[in-house]
Amino acid sequence: MSARLIAVGVGPGDPELLTLKGARLIGEADVVVTPVGDRSDASIAHSIVEGMIDPSRQQLISQVYPMKRDQEGLDAHWEKSAAEVAALVRSGKTVAFITLGDPFLYSTFLYLHRQLRENFPDVAVEVVSGVSSINAAAALAGVPLGLSSERLAVLPATYEEDELTRTLEAFDTVVLMKVHRVFHRIRDLLDRLGLKDKAVYVKRVGLSGQAVFPDLDSVSPGDLDYLSLMIVKK
Repeated sequence: MSARLIAVGVGPGDPELLTLKGARLIGEADVVVTPVGDRSDASIAHSIVEGMIDPSRQQLISQVYPMKRDQEGLDAHWEKSAAEVAALVRSGKTVAFITLGDPFLYSTFLYLHRQLRENFPDVAVEVVSGVSSINAAAALAGVPLGLSSERLAVLPATYEEDELTRTLEAFDTVVLMKVHRVFHRIRDLLDRLGLKDKAVYVKRVGLSGQAVFPDLDSVSPGDLDYLSLMIVKK
């Protein structure tokens, strides 16, 4: 294998949803990088691929990626992480960076990717797509995302109410990410728009505690999880 960085989407949580290509490249890499939210976090992505890593042959590195809504002022942090990866690749190592879902969809990897393109353009990057939580949640809930000429929108639920309203009115299917932060506001908005009975809440798809709530009124505060989303299907 030529030295490079390989971003591997490991899916939403179930190890069986990792692609064959992703599993092979993780096993062949010299170094496996796993992102964590802070220095005390365990990496869910790492737990998915733990059985595929050989500690006697492969180096395992954890990089801290602060999970903040406002990313202002964090460029120096991303530059440091990118410099570490670039140094490994330049030394002849093949590095696998593992990330939940798909690397190019609301992924931690995108912060690293931006820095590599801007500051280390000589570092070769390969991206291996993964099953996103959106696809896995739709399959689990039995809600088709799109058929024929139907229009699909995917956006953070933290958008302003006017923008959310326009999107919900204009699209046939709307997937709302990061919904746990504003669940009650979104539920009230859907109720006012007559769409509450068209929505399903899904949490921790592919992980322990996964659940589907076709009735939004049955969602309790304990059900509001960071790893969750809502699908509105008109």
